[in-house]
Amino acid sequence: MSLAQRPLAARVLHWLFEASLAIKGLLCSAEFMAGLGLLVTPNVLVAKLVFWLRHYEIADNPDEPMVTWTKQALDQFPVHVQSFYGWYLLAHGGLKLAMVVMLWLRILWAYPAAMVVLAGFVVYQVTSFVHSGSPFLIVLSIFDMFMIGLVWQEYRALKTAMAADQMAGA
Repeated sequence: MSLAQRPLAARVLHWLFEASLAIKGLLCSAEFMAGLGLLVTPNVLVAKLVFWLRHYEIADNPDEPMVTWTKQALDQFPVHVQSFYGWYLLAHGGLKLAMVVMLWLRILWAYPAAMVVLAGFVVYQVTSFVHSGSPFLIVLSIFDMFMIGLVWQEYRALKTAMAADQMAGA
């Protein structure tokens, strides 16, 4: 059954799947590039960049909480921390990017694998939320759970289409 022959709800879910893949692809590409950037950029240059970005705010109000936080973060951003974040972002973004590409190519085994990977991210993010209290982690978890549902729906539709194509070809 072609996409045009599917019911409207199935077409909308497919569109949501494709849109969420595009969003996930953009985000994980940025994450991958940020990790690569942290690994190839000297620590001093990163500190100068952050200082430059905050310079105008510092000049306006040096006692503002964001300025104080930025100064403290720079003091606690040694080379080994930069390296850890670089490798983490590179691996995390690279894994998700590979997952997005395989789903876009409609590789059948990638669908269950992607659901397991996304579920792992949800567990990690919820655990991190318990420790940090960052609402951003909950938003990411909700998006990933939504993605799991869309991947499941798309996997079932793809398997049904493949079975129909096999029956038609036999």
